[in-house]
Amino acid sequence: MMKLAPLQIASLIALAATIVPSLLYFAGLIGHDAVNVAALVGTIAWFIVTPIWMGRTASIDDQEVQI
Repeated sequence: MMKLAPLQIASLIALAATIVPSLLYFAGLIGHDAVNVAALVGTIAWFIVTPIWMGRTASIDDQEVQI
């Protein structure tokens, strides 16, 4: 479980980088361009890092399920 902690922290930071700039813009502390860049970088980082630590193992009946 200790190996996953850095990835989980990186995922949380990426999620914060997606949400916090919007709040700062709402408060009038940063500009719209800064929000766009920070949210884009945070979103890309979150989609890259999160699936790594949220991977799941296949269940016994996964082969029987058709989607």
